[in-house]
Amino acid sequence: MAMWLLAACGREPPPPPAAPPPPKPDVILIEPVLPERPPRPELPPLFRDIEKRTFQFFWDVTNEQNGLTPDRYPSRPFASIASIGFALTAYPIGIENGWISRTQAVDRTLTTLRFLRDIPQGPQRTGRGGYHGFYYHFLDMQQGHRYDSWVELSSVDTALLMMGVLFAQSYYEGDDPREREIRRLADQLYRKVEWTWLQQRKPLISMGWFPESGFIEHDWMGYNEAMLLYVLALGSPTHPVDPDAWTVWTRTYDHDWGVYYGQEYLSFGPLFGHQYSHVWIDFRDIQDQYMRARGIDYFLNSRRAALAQREYAIANPMKWKDYGENVWGLTAGDGPQNTRQIYRGEEREFRHYSSRGAGLRENFDDGTIVPTAAISSIVFAPEVVIPATEEMHRRYGDYLYSSYGFLDSFNPSFEFDIPLKTGRLVPGKGWVASDYIGIDQGPILAMIANYRNEFVWSVMKKNPYIRRGLERAGFRGGWLAPEDEEAVPVDDAAPGSAAARALGVAESRAAAAEAQKQHDQPASNRAQPPE
Repeated sequence: MAMWLLAACGREPPPPPAAPPPPKPDVILIEPVLPERPPRPELPPLFRDIEKRTFQFFWDVTNEQNGLTPDRYPSRPFASIASIGFALTAYPIGIENGWISRTQAVDRTLTTLRFLRDIPQGPQRTGRGGYHGFYYHFLDMQQGHRYDSWVELSSVDTALLMMGVLFAQSYYEGDDPREREIRRLADQLYRKVEWTWLQQRKPLISMGWFPESGFIEHDWMGYNEAMLLYVLALGSPTHPVDPDAWTVWTRTYDHDWGVYYGQEYLSFGPLFGHQYSHVWIDFRDIQDQYMRARGIDYFLNSRRAALAQREYAIANPMKWKDYGENVWGLTAGDGPQNTRQIYRGEEREFRHYSSRGAGLRENFDDGTIVPTAAISSIVFAPEVVIPATEEMHRRYGDYLYSSYGFLDSFNPSFEFDIPLKTGRLVPGKGWVASDYIGIDQGPILAMIANYRNEFVWSVMKKNPYIRRGLERAGFRGGWLAPEDEEAVPVDDAAPGSAAARALGVAESRAAAAEAQKQHDQPASNRAQPPE
């Protein structure tokens, strides 16, 4: 399941031994030009069109008979349980916008939850869709069984599914028998997940399990999208992990804190790691012990990550085509092919599906831009995301924007006449993907909804399991504060912030030195078919 990324290439050669080494660009502290708190510019009409088309992806391509949503479309070889979680979140957004009726959404949601309940579970290699309440990453679109022998029982993808399940539980509050059934089924599915079973090296949680080889040796550590996994595991009423799971999880952060392209933050190169948990949980002004010590919150942290990626694109150290202030965004997504080609006089590595990112450690950049990286950051940095979205639509929309919004990715630098893994070459424009991917579509739709009126966040705040998970993780303040206790907004000028910043600069230098010693790092939560 875990894929591995090479450290970023293209570093400057070292100076002569007699000269002191110059400071590295990714550890120089530069005061941010943009304010820490995002403004709230009005959304242009394009975003309403993006929302409608992206919603239609989930409504149209999901199997009406069982509620399974494909991993990708129009090639739709298997369902993705994470895509199902995003689909369950999309249906209420459709209701609120008048794109479907409540009756339609209830029907589809019930079909999905009933099917998930009835998928056979067990240790067998075939004919099962899950085990111990977890589900296989990819399922057969018709039967809901494990798709193939390379597919793992996935902890984080089950968590993404459960976020959608619990969102449905909190949204459908009616007394209608069918809405009561939704709430009951959602509760049943969540309670069945045995989070403690995957704690093979307590207190951390394993990435998953294979019936052929057993538990995956890698645990969820460092800073990444698994925040939502630990919140769900802590909030479980039946199989909860102990609070020390969060304590130890955050202890693995330290080598990821530092300064990169003018922003000091907890780094994870691909932007999906800064987005997925925030789709459902409003992290504004709530802090765990780690963020209290740093003087910010996870929301501001994700803002800084987006701004740093944009600054990286402006600097464009690898000289890729079209990178700039309004063309940026590295995350997991499709690419043209696994190949090495000569670009600007040097051999460069290109990939097909892969995590791409720019940060202190998880760096890989082959010139492939994934629109969801920027668009799904709209809640964090709207003042730079809105113009980027408009410019990508204006410049590339003729071949990148279609029935269900933005196709997954594009690479203006890739113009090599070789066989492609996926997508196509557009003469004079480079490579463009041919598929939409569910886990890239979902954050676009949900984050725009959160930007408009905090819709997904507001619904999820009502879920007692999410609140319990956050509180057991040590989160306080903001919307979690007791009613008789005034919440104090998180501010970069808060006491301790200057000391935290100084500590961050020092740690960033150590992290950068360590990064040079390592040639691969865990990246994406997505298994891919073998070559």
